[in-house]
Amino acid sequence: MNISIFTKGIILASFGSLWWGIIGTIYFQYFSYIGHLELVIHRCIWTSLMLLIVITFTKKWNIFISIILEKKKLLILFVTGFLIFSNWSVWIYAVSSQKIINASFGYFIMPIINVFFGYIFFNETINKKRIFSILIVLFVIIYLLIADFKSIPLIGIFLSIVWSLYNLLRKKINVDTEVGLLVESFFILPFALIGFYFIYLNGLNDFSISNIPLMGLLILAGPMTVIPLFLYIKGFEFSGLGPTGMIFFITPTCHFLLGFFYFNEPFSLTNFVSFAFIWIAVIIYLKDIYEKN
Repeated sequence: MNISIFTKGIILASFGSLWWGIIGTIYFQYFSYIGHLELVIHRCIWTSLMLLIVITFTKKWNIFISIILEKKKLLILFVTGFLIFSNWSVWIYAVSSQKIINASFGYFIMPIINVFFGYIFFNETINKKRIFSILIVLFVIIYLLIADFKSIPLIGIFLSIVWSLYNLLRKKINVDTEVGLLVESFFILPFALIGFYFIYLNGLNDFSISNIPLMGLLILAGPMTVIPLFLYIKGFEFSGLGPTGMIFFITPTCHFLLGFFYFNEPFSLTNFVSFAFIWIAVIIYLKDIYEKN
């Protein structure tokens, strides 16, 4: 049976989103006992290695060279490199400290924040439905400030803003996703190696030849990062922004369900009300995307 290109894109994007939402979450949560700092360091190191293999296999070194010869793109990728490092660090902290539901809030509102940033920085036109979605997000944040300051999902808000800024800057220079990520990884790799050196120097490292199986499992942090990204990008290329934009919400939905049902994270009435409004905003946003496609 022949499968259309569009259907292949939907399947690939769905697998990528499910990987981010379930496999990646369980993987990083499982290794939370080694400390989120060392885990972030391993993610940086092995993602760089994995991307080297991908770029070599896809023969994109000419694109890599053209990017590093442009000072403007290189400077922006330096900034985005540390934005993605911040995103990885806070996400792994959330996973290791039982705050996955908190983090999922950020990934629910991130596409809506993207729309807002596009309007502010690129003068992109937005219709009434998307304006309404943005207003609901702002309302939820104000509601949490008034109802219970401790219930504000600061991790989620931080992740959504950082990731939206990342998307904003990457859109500005419009470079190949994998190659751009490799350049970003090279910027943060020296800091990751220095960090690991000091962890090793103080005898705090879990990554050691005395535990070969653990070493092998930690090296998988690279594929755990690159594979879902590759699947989602291919899905986007085959199916377009609208459908894959809708599919992306599989990821925070899985985060929320895992946090609530599997990891038994606390979920107050205030949290429930805020998420109810966020889901309304998401439904309005998705309906608008669907109508445009």
